Amino acid sequence: MKTITVSGAVIIRTNPQSHAKEVFATQRGYGEYKDWWEFPGGKIESGETPEQCIVREIREELAAEIKAEKTLAVVDYDYPNFHLTMHCILCTLISGKLELLEHENASWLTKETLHSVQWLPADKLILEQIEQLLLY
Repeated sequence: MKTITVSGAVIIRTNPQSHAKEVFATQRGYGEYKDWWEFPGGKIESGETPEQCIVREIREELAAEIKAEKTLAVVDYDYPNFHLTMHCILCTLISGKLELLEHENASWLTKETLHSVQWLPADKLILEQIEQLLLY
């Protein structure tokens, strides 16, 4: 089975109005999992670290600059046609507005709304960790 290795950005902010912690999620606009939700990111290129990958991917997909803070988890998941290894990296937005250049939709989700979207199976595996980050 083919293995695909990616980095996913867990971008957390404090909402300026409500002061609630929120995480950024994007909705896929193509492919077998069209309309499912995920943490934005993409494939790690040859010679690239997971941190370098996520900075590049967010620049390409969302026209924003982020800082890769730390790896929260490395998730392994077997999809029907491939094995996915996803480096989930906690990130801070440095500049830009997170413009949707490739995704269908996006949302800032709170602890209360985190489970209101249809997450991709691999991304679901870190939701419990994300909930903890949104508490404080």
